[in-house]
Amino acid sequence: MTAPARPTAPARPTAPALLTAQGLSHTYPDASTPALRGVDLRIGVGESVAIMGASGSGKSTLLHALAGIIAPTAGSIVLNTPAGPIRMEELNENQRASVRRRDLGFVFQQGLLLHELSALENVAVALMLGGTPRPEAELAAAQWLARLGLAGMEQRRLGELSGGQAQRVAIARAQVTGARLIFADEPTGALDSATSAEVLDLLLDSVEPADARSGGRSLVVVTHDRAVAERCARLITLSDGRIVADESNHGTAGLSGGTGGTGEAGATAGERA
Repeated sequence: MTAPARPTAPARPTAPALLTAQGLSHTYPDASTPALRGVDLRIGVGESVAIMGASGSGKSTLLHALAGIIAPTAGSIVLNTPAGPIRMEELNENQRASVRRRDLGFVFQQGLLLHELSALENVAVALMLGGTPRPEAELAAAQWLARLGLAGMEQRRLGELSGGQAQRVAIARAQVTGARLIFADEPTGALDSATSAEVLDLLLDSVEPADARSGGRSLVVVTHDRAVAERCARLITLSDGRIVADESNHGTAGLSGGTGGTGEAGATAGERA
């Protein structure tokens, strides 16, 4: 008998905003048309959000802008942190890099792990870049690897790990700093269906509502795979650099109050990875 499918992430009531974007637009220097056109978006604490769209729709550009990888041409992005709100568009590159190290976590399709480092070192380095002493960083890294089913594999390098195991290392690296917002860009794109489901389970398990113990953790996934998107509590669809649909996968549109941008329609420049 086929095992029952793992349930999708549960819908959550409206929660405090973790990240809010307003009027977000971006045009690349060598492009004649914008990649983003006036996007408004709210990510609630404890929310899992999937972003879908055809190639060139602006979804990777949106993720990169929200995550402070690029500075938007126009608009505002506010990230609410325990130390207070941060207006990302007002930061220079060094300041945005500091926010990425401290407050955000990343999981990419190819992991972007360092091949010359062991699994343990790949995770520990995320803490060491923030000033954590190596022994303390490696202890925390080992605990996260064990939590994700990689106990005993700490000293393996990427060539000694399967694709799914490498993505587990990437997930551990994204979470070891205590980041409250995890961005995943096509995290299952290079994996077979069974391994994809396992990796997605781990990402969804990282989502936490705010409570007395935790400040909460949210997940934003960019994907081409509708099966992946439908596991998240909320699905946002982009076309021509603007949000054309924002709906709950559990029957209530705009679960946490996110809204689409209202910029003019038109062809966009190709997405930049």
